[in-house]
Amino acid sequence: MLKMHRTYYFFGMPIPSPEELRLLRLRAGLTQVELAQRAGVSQSLIARIEAGKVNPRVSTLMKIYRALESFMEEELTACEVMSSPLVYVKPSTSLLEVARIMWEKGFSQLPVIDDSSNENLGTVFDDDVLRAFIRENTRAAQLTAADVMSDPLPIISCGTKIRVVARMLGRGVPAVLVEDEMKIKGIITKSDIAKLLVVSVK
Repeated sequence: MLKMHRTYYFFGMPIPSPEELRLLRLRAGLTQVELAQRAGVSQSLIARIEAGKVNPRVSTLMKIYRALESFMEEELTACEVMSSPLVYVKPSTSLLEVARIMWEKGFSQLPVIDDSSNENLGTVFDDDVLRAFIRENTRAAQLTAADVMSDPLPIISCGTKIRVVARMLGRGVPAVLVEDEMKIKGIITKSDIAKLLVVSVK
């Protein structure tokens, strides 16, 4: 009989390994004692897991990660997670320049914003660029962001809780723009949510 493998998730992604717990906890700004109290486990267990001295049961590990996830959802806001300053293009930016920025930055989308009014006019996705070059061929070099842009990305306020953002991105929204004091200050993509889980090994 085949044994079913169950995948557990943290912020909608497969949970990190126990060795990553310390950096995630520090990123959330929690002490071992505070996390232990939230998870209903001992501080010494948290310390042993972080030190790699114990291999806890999956159920125990999930309790700890759920407590950590809950805290981050309650406390973290859009402004704390967003990528800023925002990289964007103007409506008049040439398609070639848009493609260059995407290539150099590794972006899959770029907001199109009017500098004078700070209006969110649209979004140029990598698919928009590709279709334009295929459809227009040599004429594509004469096109601008305004000629190929798709609908604008949704705008959320700086204080929006990260759980709301994660839910929006999980429902197919490619990214959201973050507004603070009536000005668009940053962007949040799935990659920015994933950064909450990224641990650099040095």
